[in-house]
Amino acid sequence: MPGPPVTNADLSRVMDTSDDWIFQRSGIRQRHFAPEGSGCSDFAALASKRAIEAAHITPDEIDYVVFATMTPEYIFPGSGALLAHKLGLQGTPALDIRQQCAAMLFGLQIIDGLIKSGAARTVLFVGAEAHAGFMPWEDWDALAPGSTRSASPEQREKANKHRALAILFGDGAGALIFRATDRDAGLRGMKLYTDGGAAKLLHVEGGGFRTRPYWKHSDFDEQKYIPSMDGRELFKFAVTKLPQAARALCADTKTSIDQIDWFLAHQANARINDYVREQLGVPTEKLPSNIERFGNTSAGTLPILIDEQMRSGKLKHGDLCMLLALGAGVHWGTALVRW
Repeated sequence: MPGPPVTNADLSRVMDTSDDWIFQRSGIRQRHFAPEGSGCSDFAALASKRAIEAAHITPDEIDYVVFATMTPEYIFPGSGALLAHKLGLQGTPALDIRQQCAAMLFGLQIIDGLIKSGAARTVLFVGAEAHAGFMPWEDWDALAPGSTRSASPEQREKANKHRALAILFGDGAGALIFRATDRDAGLRGMKLYTDGGAAKLLHVEGGGFRTRPYWKHSDFDEQKYIPSMDGRELFKFAVTKLPQAARALCADTKTSIDQIDWFLAHQANARINDYVREQLGVPTEKLPSNIERFGNTSAGTLPILIDEQMRSGKLKHGDLCMLLALGAGVHWGTALVRW
């Protein structure tokens, strides 16, 4: 995770909020933000090196990179090429995808196709986000550990307009290696969906190529660089669509909920995951959570969660896992994977 942890108490110095208010609504206690000048491919490279080491391979064995982010260093090129260069990969194809919080599910289907078609044997998947640039406060020094600074009343008022969104997100990167194998492992089934009619439930109004130029002076003053979110409708969408997708996948693969060892869910809001878990009748211990420590790291969330589960020895080879996620677009779905 880039940068030191920023607690809920720290956020109270830049907008009107508290630890109780945030935790009750989201399950989050802290998050991390990358320092100024650090892009998502920088901490993605660190996560990738850890994954390469854990997989006991060398970088030159990677023959494809799939990079997921909605917060790239540049409008173009994508961050996949930057990451490949930082890993010393020469000529290795790097694909950038943008399905936000649902990116790993779409990435899995791409990876499965690449390996089954013979186009690749060893694929590096990375999800990484630098959400700091979206945040509505201006005085970053006030968030430093032990700081006694506090935002001005004018700055606080601006930040308060986006409080419900700003408390949720943090920066981070996770990386996983996928390889062709003779073991009984891999993708067992998948249900993916997209509804562009709901795109404005979570979107960024400013900086689009429908205007000339694509970024206007007024966009900053009007805070159009900050995402707009209809949290209530997104909550309804998630707790309705995710259980439906999970049940449909179980029906397609003739798998019962009881047969699944782990439910690895995107960490957008602890209340969403609790609601989905209860609807599916999943025991609490089968749905791990790390949102309390990291917040929502969008495309980074599932690979970070999986990495933690594997390194702790909880997620083992042979375990049957259901992955669940919903992200801006709106994109959502589930995947059944034998690990």
